[in-house]
Amino acid sequence: MTKALLLYSKGLDSILAKEILEKQGIEVHTMNFGSCFFEGEIDISDELLEVVKKPKYGRGKGMNPCLDCHLLMYKKAKEIMLEKGYDFIATGEVVSQRPFSQTRDKLLFLEKKAGLEGLILRPLSQKLFPLTIFEKKGIVKRDEFYDISGKSRKRQLELAKEFGISSIPMPAGGCILTDKEYSKKLKKLIEIKPDFDSNDAKVLTKGRVFFDEKTMFVVTRNKEEGEEIRNFFKKGDVVLEPQNFPGPTVLVRGSLIKKGKEYLIKYSKKVPEKPNILIKRI
Repeated sequence: MTKALLLYSKGLDSILAKEILEKQGIEVHTMNFGSCFFEGEIDISDELLEVVKKPKYGRGKGMNPCLDCHLLMYKKAKEIMLEKGYDFIATGEVVSQRPFSQTRDKLLFLEKKAGLEGLILRPLSQKLFPLTIFEKKGIVKRDEFYDISGKSRKRQLELAKEFGISSIPMPAGGCILTDKEYSKKLKKLIEIKPDFDSNDAKVLTKGRVFFDEKTMFVVTRNKEEGEEIRNFFKKGDVVLEPQNFPGPTVLVRGSLIKKGKEYLIKYSKKVPEKPNILIKRI
């Protein structure tokens, strides 16, 4: 039996791609990449961090290096395909759904760069692409694929109804690198700490973030964030935690913490003149 490795985002497009392939009797195995910027099961954070720091093919409107990220996923999928003996890779990609990274020409360019020419099937838009190796051999039927393009979900919703899919996921941005506010914070982090790690990238989402020279302050906004931020404490951090009055937990990370407690207290606006506050160095 022909086996396909499907890059599976769990969104409607990838759900439909799976249904279309299985309708042709293809055995479909799914894989879902994740990182410190988006959720998934196979973690590629380390590789993606290097791409985010210095993308070869530019960025979108935010800090999102979508072309480089696509290429990384193609290459990782190719490794798994060869290791596990899958026949080809499939995706739920739709031509021009994302103008920066999913035009026909750019997808073919990335396919070539990954050494996967003729080995990636995109069931929802396949009729807009050249014949794959498996279409030429008659292993899959091109007539049962589609020529969907653009941002509209109308055709996908019609297909979902045809396949009897009643639970339809809502569209979502997915990758936080496309978020305008997060991108501003990450850009500043790269300026002060070019060698930032996944912990640094994730902690930017856990409160209000301020920068002073080469130091980052993360001020939690509620009790939940105060608990969550504990998972990000690492060696060298200084943490301010109120002991007998309400207030935020503050994580301080960077070179200015060497100036001592007086500096930290000065920057904690809610701390009284003689506070009962626990200051601890991790």
